[in-house]
Amino acid sequence: SMIRSFFYIVLLILITRTAYAESEPSIQSTTFTDGYTLDIGMFYANSDSNFIATNPKTGGTFPVDFEDELLLAEAQYLPYFEFTFSFNQRHNIYIDWKSLDRKADTETVSQDFILEDIDGKDYLIETGSKLNTSLNIDILRIGYGYDIWQGTNYAVGVSLGLHAMFVETAFKGTIGICVPDSTLCSNSVATPEIIDETITAPLPDIGLYGSYEFYPGWIFDAHAHYFSIKYDDVDGSLVDVRLGVEAKICDNWSLKLAYNYYDVDVTIEKTRNIGNIEQRTFDYNINYSFTGPMFAVSYVF
Repeated sequence: SMIRSFFYIVLLILITRTAYAESEPSIQSTTFTDGYTLDIGMFYANSDSNFIATNPKTGGTFPVDFEDELLLAEAQYLPYFEFTFSFNQRHNIYIDWKSLDRKADTETVSQDFILEDIDGKDYLIETGSKLNTSLNIDILRIGYGYDIWQGTNYAVGVSLGLHAMFVETAFKGTIGICVPDSTLCSNSVATPEIIDETITAPLPDIGLYGSYEFYPGWIFDAHAHYFSIKYDDVDGSLVDVRLGVEAKICDNWSLKLAYNYYDVDVTIEKTRNIGNIEQRTFDYNINYSFTGPMFAVSYVF
Protein backbone atom coordinates (compact mmCIF):
# COMPACT_ATOMS: atom_id res chain seq x y z
CA SER A 1 0.00 0.00 0.00
CA MET A 2 1.01 3.63 -0.33
CA ILE A 3 1.15 4.10 3.46
CA ARG A 4 3.59 1.19 3.77
CA SER A 5 5.72 2.56 0.92
CA PHE A 6 5.81 6.02 2.54
CA PHE A 7 7.09 4.69 5.84
CA TYR A 8 9.63 2.41 4.10
CA ILE A 9 11.13 5.47 2.41
CA VAL A 10 11.23 7.39 5.70
CA LEU A 11 12.89 4.45 7.46
CA LEU A 12 15.51 4.15 4.70
CA ILE A 13 16.43 7.84 5.07
CA LEU A 14 16.67 7.48 8.86
CA ILE A 15 18.99 4.46 8.59
CA THR A 16 21.16 6.16 5.95
CA ARG A 17 21.43 9.34 7.97
CA THR A 18 22.26 7.47 11.20
CA ALA A 19 25.07 5.59 9.49
CA TYR A 20 26.40 8.84 8.04
CA ALA A 21 26.27 10.62 11.42
CA GLU A 22 28.26 7.82 13.07
CA SER A 23 31.00 7.97 10.44
CA GLU A 24 31.35 11.76 10.07
CA PRO A 25 32.11 14.49 12.63
CA SER A 26 29.06 16.57 13.38
CA ILE A 27 28.75 20.16 12.15
CA GLN A 28 28.25 22.57 15.01
CA SER A 29 25.92 25.51 14.57
CA THR A 30 24.36 27.73 17.20
CA THR A 31 21.31 28.32 15.04
CA PHE A 32 20.68 25.37 12.73
CA THR A 33 21.06 21.69 13.60
CA ASP A 34 20.50 18.45 11.76
CA GLY A 35 17.16 16.87 12.48
CA TYR A 36 14.04 15.08 11.33
CA THR A 37 10.50 16.39 11.39
CA LEU A 38 7.36 14.29 10.99
CA ASP A 39 3.97 15.99 10.48
CA ILE A 40 0.72 14.07 10.73
CA GLY A 41 -2.29 16.15 9.80
CA MET A 42 -5.75 16.48 8.36
CA PHE A 43 -7.35 18.55 5.60
CA TYR A 44 -10.69 18.79 3.80
CA ALA A 45 -10.52 17.99 0.09
CA ASN A 46 -12.81 18.48 -2.89
CA SER A 47 -12.54 16.33 -6.00
CA ASP A 48 -14.03 16.09 -9.47
CA SER A 49 -13.07 13.12 -11.62
CA ASN A 50 -14.26 11.18 -14.63
CA PHE A 51 -13.17 8.46 -17.03
CA ILE A 52 -13.73 7.90 -20.74
CA ALA A 53 -16.21 5.14 -21.64
CA THR A 54 -17.54 3.82 -24.96
CA ASN A 55 -21.17 4.00 -26.11
CA PRO A 56 -22.15 0.40 -27.01
CA LYS A 57 -24.70 1.62 -29.58
CA THR A 58 -22.62 4.15 -31.52
CA GLY A 59 -19.03 3.19 -30.68
CA GLY A 60 -18.31 6.80 -29.70
CA THR A 61 -16.70 7.84 -26.42
CA PHE A 62 -18.00 10.06 -23.63
CA PRO A 63 -17.02 10.91 -20.02
CA VAL A 64 -18.61 9.16 -17.04
CA ASP A 65 -18.43 11.26 -13.88
CA PHE A 66 -17.35 9.42 -10.72
CA GLU A 67 -19.17 11.87 -8.44
CA ASP A 68 -22.37 12.65 -10.39
CA GLU A 69 -23.02 9.29 -12.07
CA LEU A 70 -21.36 6.82 -9.67
CA LEU A 71 -22.05 8.82 -6.47
CA LEU A 72 -18.54 9.05 -5.02
CA ALA A 73 -18.23 11.75 -2.34
CA GLU A 74 -17.16 15.14 -3.68
CA ALA A 75 -15.68 16.34 -0.37
CA GLN A 76 -14.27 14.66 2.72
CA TYR A 77 -11.64 14.90 5.47
CA LEU A 78 -8.33 13.27 4.53
CA PRO A 79 -5.00 12.55 6.24
CA TYR A 80 -1.61 13.71 5.07
CA PHE A 81 1.97 12.96 6.12
CA GLU A 82 5.09 15.06 5.66
CA PHE A 83 8.64 14.05 6.55
CA THR A 84 11.59 16.46 6.40
CA PHE A 85 15.27 15.67 6.92
CA SER A 86 17.40 18.81 7.48
CA PHE A 87 21.20 18.53 7.40
CA ASN A 88 24.41 20.54 6.94
CA GLN A 89 22.64 23.78 7.93
CA ARG A 90 21.10 24.60 4.53
CA HIS A 91 19.92 21.30 3.02
CA ASN A 92 16.52 19.66 3.31
CA ILE A 93 15.02 16.45 1.92
CA TYR A 94 11.25 16.19 2.11
CA ILE A 95 8.65 13.52 1.45
CA ASP A 96 4.93 14.15 1.55
CA TRP A 97 1.96 11.93 0.88
CA LYS A 98 -1.73 12.68 0.37
CA SER A 99 -4.48 10.13 -0.19
CA LEU A 100 -8.07 10.20 -1.44
CA ASP A 101 -9.91 6.88 -1.03
CA ARG A 102 -13.61 6.73 -1.90
CA LYS A 103 -16.24 4.04 -2.37
CA ALA A 104 -19.94 4.20 -3.28
CA ASP A 105 -22.90 2.04 -4.34
CA THR A 106 -24.98 3.01 -7.37
CA GLU A 107 -28.35 1.26 -7.21
CA THR A 108 -29.27 1.94 -10.85
CA VAL A 109 -26.77 3.06 -13.50
CA SER A 110 -28.46 5.64 -15.73
CA GLN A 111 -26.76 4.81 -19.05
CA ASP A 112 -25.09 1.99 -20.97
CA PHE A 113 -21.31 2.14 -21.31
CA ILE A 114 -18.34 -0.08 -22.03
CA LEU A 115 -15.15 -0.07 -19.94
CA GLU A 116 -12.42 -0.64 -22.54
CA ASP A 117 -9.04 -2.27 -22.14
CA ILE A 118 -9.02 -2.94 -18.41
CA ASP A 119 -6.47 -5.71 -17.93
CA GLY A 120 -6.81 -6.44 -21.65
CA LYS A 121 -10.59 -6.94 -21.60
CA ASP A 122 -13.73 -4.91 -22.28
CA TYR A 123 -16.77 -4.89 -19.99
CA LEU A 124 -20.38 -3.76 -20.47
CA ILE A 125 -22.39 -1.97 -17.80
CA GLU A 126 -26.05 -1.59 -18.72
CA THR A 127 -28.72 0.89 -17.70
CA GLY A 128 -30.35 -0.14 -14.43
CA SER A 129 -27.40 -2.23 -13.24
CA LYS A 130 -26.24 -2.07 -9.64
CA LEU A 131 -22.59 -1.08 -9.34
CA ASN A 132 -20.09 -0.69 -6.49
CA THR A 133 -17.26 1.68 -7.39
CA SER A 134 -13.97 2.43 -5.63
CA LEU A 135 -11.51 5.16 -6.63
CA ASN A 136 -8.26 5.46 -4.66
CA ILE A 137 -5.83 8.26 -5.50
CA ASP A 138 -2.44 8.69 -3.82
CA ILE A 139 0.05 11.48 -4.49
CA LEU A 140 3.63 10.94 -3.32
CA ARG A 141 6.19 13.73 -3.58
CA ILE A 142 9.94 13.59 -2.90
CA GLY A 143 12.12 16.67 -3.15
CA TYR A 144 15.17 18.65 -2.13
CA GLY A 145 15.29 22.17 -0.71
CA TYR A 146 18.22 24.54 -0.26
CA ASP A 147 18.18 27.55 2.10
CA ILE A 148 19.52 30.47 0.05
CA TRP A 149 19.21 33.07 2.81
CA GLN A 150 19.49 32.45 6.53
CA GLY A 151 19.44 34.54 9.67
CA THR A 152 19.12 33.96 13.38
CA ASN A 153 15.34 33.73 13.07
CA TYR A 154 14.54 33.20 9.36
CA ALA A 155 15.31 31.07 6.30
CA VAL A 156 14.32 31.36 2.64
CA GLY A 157 14.99 28.71 0.03
CA VAL A 158 14.13 27.00 -3.23
CA SER A 159 13.04 23.41 -3.84
CA LEU A 160 12.95 20.92 -6.68
CA GLY A 161 10.86 17.79 -6.43
CA LEU A 162 9.29 14.85 -8.20
CA HIS A 163 5.80 13.56 -7.59
CA ALA A 164 3.77 10.64 -8.89
CA MET A 165 0.06 9.88 -8.82
CA PHE A 166 -1.19 6.36 -8.12
CA VAL A 167 -4.77 5.67 -9.26
CA GLU A 168 -6.68 2.48 -8.52
CA THR A 169 -10.24 1.97 -9.75
CA ALA A 170 -12.42 -1.03 -8.92
CA PHE A 171 -15.91 -1.99 -10.15
CA LYS A 172 -18.15 -4.74 -8.75
CA GLY A 173 -21.69 -5.54 -9.80
CA THR A 174 -23.70 -6.90 -12.71
CA ILE A 175 -21.20 -6.55 -15.53
CA GLY A 176 -21.07 -8.11 -19.00
CA ILE A 177 -17.96 -9.32 -20.80
CA CYS A 178 -17.37 -8.06 -24.35
CA VAL A 179 -15.78 -9.72 -27.38
CA PRO A 180 -12.31 -8.19 -27.91
CA ASP A 181 -11.98 -5.57 -30.68
CA SER A 182 -15.73 -5.26 -31.18
CA THR A 183 -18.85 -3.84 -29.57
CA LEU A 184 -20.44 -7.30 -29.19
CA CYS A 185 -21.08 -8.04 -25.51
CA SER A 186 -22.67 -10.97 -23.73
CA ASN A 187 -25.69 -10.60 -21.50
CA SER A 188 -24.74 -9.00 -18.21
CA VAL A 189 -23.65 -11.53 -15.63
CA ALA A 190 -22.15 -11.26 -12.16
CA THR A 191 -18.37 -11.00 -12.63
CA PRO A 192 -15.43 -10.84 -10.25
CA GLU A 193 -14.14 -7.42 -9.21
CA ILE A 194 -12.62 -5.42 -12.11
CA ILE A 195 -9.51 -3.46 -11.08
CA ASP A 196 -7.53 -0.90 -13.09
CA GLU A 197 -4.22 0.41 -11.71
CA THR A 198 -2.43 3.40 -13.21
CA ILE A 199 0.78 5.16 -12.17
CA THR A 200 1.99 8.41 -13.71
CA ALA A 201 5.65 8.89 -14.51
CA PRO A 202 7.52 11.03 -11.93
CA LEU A 203 6.56 14.63 -12.69
CA PRO A 204 8.78 17.58 -11.67
CA ASP A 205 7.74 20.54 -9.55
CA ILE A 206 9.62 23.65 -8.42
CA GLY A 207 9.00 25.74 -5.35
CA LEU A 208 9.90 28.50 -2.91
CA TYR A 209 9.67 28.35 0.87
CA GLY A 210 10.41 30.48 3.90
CA SER A 211 10.10 30.62 7.68
CA TYR A 212 10.30 33.42 10.25
CA GLU A 213 10.31 33.11 14.04
CA PHE A 214 8.37 36.25 15.02
CA TYR A 215 8.18 35.37 18.74
CA PRO A 216 10.12 32.71 20.70
CA GLY A 217 8.49 29.37 19.94
CA TRP A 218 6.18 30.84 17.26
CA ILE A 219 7.10 30.48 13.59
CA PHE A 220 5.40 31.74 10.46
CA ASP A 221 6.13 29.55 7.44
CA ALA A 222 5.04 29.49 3.81
CA HIS A 223 5.71 27.53 0.65
CA ALA A 224 4.60 27.47 -2.98
CA HIS A 225 5.06 24.54 -5.41
CA TYR A 226 4.13 24.52 -9.09
CA PHE A 227 4.30 22.36 -12.18
CA SER A 228 2.56 22.23 -15.56
CA ILE A 229 3.52 19.59 -18.08
CA LYS A 230 2.38 17.50 -21.02
CA TYR A 231 4.53 14.40 -21.21
CA ASP A 232 3.81 11.10 -22.93
CA ASP A 233 0.30 10.11 -21.77
CA VAL A 234 -0.04 12.70 -18.96
CA ASP A 235 -1.24 16.29 -19.23
CA GLY A 236 -1.53 18.11 -15.95
CA SER A 237 -0.70 20.82 -13.46
CA LEU A 238 -0.15 21.27 -9.74
CA VAL A 239 -0.41 24.41 -7.61
CA ASP A 240 0.32 24.18 -3.88
CA VAL A 241 0.44 27.39 -1.80
CA ARG A 242 0.47 27.26 2.00
CA LEU A 243 0.67 29.94 4.72
CA GLY A 244 0.80 28.79 8.32
CA VAL A 245 1.87 29.24 11.92
CA GLU A 246 3.73 26.72 14.06
CA ALA A 247 3.55 26.89 17.87
CA LYS A 248 6.08 24.94 19.91
CA ILE A 249 4.42 23.27 22.90
CA CYS A 250 7.50 21.48 24.30
CA ASP A 251 11.04 20.52 23.24
CA ASN A 252 10.01 18.09 20.49
CA TRP A 253 6.33 18.75 19.83
CA SER A 254 4.61 21.52 17.88
CA LEU A 255 1.15 22.30 16.62
CA LYS A 256 0.70 23.64 13.08
CA LEU A 257 -2.26 25.51 11.61
CA ALA A 258 -2.15 26.62 7.98
CA TYR A 259 -4.30 27.89 5.15
CA ASN A 260 -3.65 25.93 1.97
CA TYR A 261 -4.59 26.29 -1.69
CA TYR A 262 -3.89 22.93 -3.35
CA ASP A 263 -5.03 21.94 -6.84
CA VAL A 264 -3.99 18.99 -9.02
CA ASP A 265 -5.55 18.65 -12.47
CA VAL A 266 -4.36 15.61 -14.42
CA THR A 267 -5.50 13.87 -17.60
CA ILE A 268 -4.10 10.36 -18.11
CA GLU A 269 -4.64 9.12 -21.66
CA LYS A 270 -4.81 5.43 -22.50
CA THR A 271 -4.83 4.08 -26.04
CA ARG A 272 -4.57 0.79 -27.91
CA ASN A 273 -4.13 -0.08 -31.57
CA ILE A 274 -7.00 -1.77 -33.42
CA GLY A 275 -6.33 -2.43 -37.08
CA ASN A 276 -3.40 0.03 -37.05
CA ILE A 277 -5.74 2.72 -35.71
CA GLU A 278 -4.93 4.23 -32.33
CA GLN A 279 -8.06 4.27 -30.17
CA ARG A 280 -8.56 6.02 -26.82
CA THR A 281 -9.74 3.67 -24.09
CA PHE A 282 -10.00 4.09 -20.31
CA ASP A 283 -8.77 7.70 -19.90
CA TYR A 284 -8.85 9.50 -16.56
CA ASN A 285 -9.46 13.17 -15.88
CA ILE A 286 -8.91 13.97 -12.21
CA ASN A 287 -9.19 17.29 -10.41
CA TYR A 288 -8.16 17.08 -6.77
CA SER A 289 -8.35 20.36 -4.89
CA PHE A 290 -8.42 21.87 -1.46
CA THR A 291 -8.81 25.44 -0.26
CA GLY A 292 -9.02 25.89 3.48
CA PRO A 293 -7.41 25.14 6.82
CA MET A 294 -4.99 22.32 7.54
CA PHE A 295 -4.05 21.10 11.00
CA ALA A 296 -1.08 18.97 11.99
CA VAL A 297 0.91 17.68 14.93
CA SER A 298 4.66 17.91 14.38
CA TYR A 299 7.42 15.91 16.09
CA VAL A 300 11.12 16.80 15.78
CA PHE A 301 13.81 14.23 16.56
